[in-house]
Amino acid sequence: MRRPARIEPWMSTEEMAMWVRGAPDKEALKRRLAIWLTHIGPFYAHEVATMLQVSKPAVWQWIRQYNRLGPLGLNRKGRGGRRWSYLTLDQEAEFLKSLHERAAKGEILTANQIHPELCKLAGREVSIHYVYRLLHRHGWRKMAPRPHHVKRDKETQESFKKTSQKSSGKSPKKHHPTKG
Repeated sequence: MRRPARIEPWMSTEEMAMWVRGAPDKEALKRRLAIWLTHIGPFYAHEVATMLQVSKPAVWQWIRQYNRLGPLGLNRKGRGGRRWSYLTLDQEAEFLKSLHERAAKGEILTANQIHPELCKLAGREVSIHYVYRLLHRHGWRKMAPRPHHVKRDKETQESFKKTSQKSSGKSPKKHHPTKG
């Protein structure tokens, strides 16, 4: 069986005890206790995992982070989030503000029209999917065109309906001169 993990001496035993007691939340306490138990036991990783009700790989990861970076190694961000982006959220919002002004004037904007402008702003080629994700991230949605033109005239339309020939969908029968 593998030996219990060895903890690097970043702190003395008394300092480590104070560090464990000063955990800001439950998750940080579990990480710190895993280090503490491994240090004072020494307990095997599977025993620490059982005591803290976490997975064995999590305990190994915490020990590795602590040994490599010290106590600050356990103060990490979660796995999710938007760490790599072409533009900041503020830059994206500013870009969409200019598009909103154009859309308010009645210009129809599509992702294919926005794509070259976004590539120019980002300074590199971006995929069309990036455009769709950007629009979704800022709450833009697909809008249908207006059901009627804003400058339509109802009287002209009604008179056209009355004076135009109605079509039933069938072509009218023509009288053939040779047939009686």
